[in-house]
Amino acid sequence: MNQTLAVWLLIALALVSANLPFLTERVFAILPWKQGGAAAVKPFWVRLIEVLVFYAIVGALGFAFESALGNRFSQTWEFYAITLSLYLVLAYPGFVYRYLFKRHPRLRT
Repeated sequence: MNQTLAVWLLIALALVSANLPFLTERVFAILPWKQGGAAAVKPFWVRLIEVLVFYAIVGALGFAFESALGNRFSQTWEFYAITLSLYLVLAYPGFVYRYLFKRHPRLRT
C-alpha cells in the first residue's frame, strides 16, 4: 500500500467512524441499546464514549499504517489534542443530524 492510499483510507475511515455513533442506536454499531428490557434511545454520554473509542481505534490504525510505511515517530500531547479536535470536527455532521436538525413530528422514527 502506498502512502497516499493509506492517508485517504484513514481519512475516510475517520469520517465514517466519527459519525457512526450519531447515525445508529446500536452501541458500537453492533449491540442494541436496551433500557429496562425495551429498546431505547442512546444517551449522549454513550455516544461520546463511542466517539472516543473510535478515535483510539482510528489512531491505532494510523500508527499501524505509519509503522508499515516507514519509521513511526513519537508524538507529544499536542498531537493528540489536535487530532482529537479534528476528529470531533469530522463528527459534527452526525451531531447536527441527531440533535440540531429540525424534523417534522410526523416523520420522526
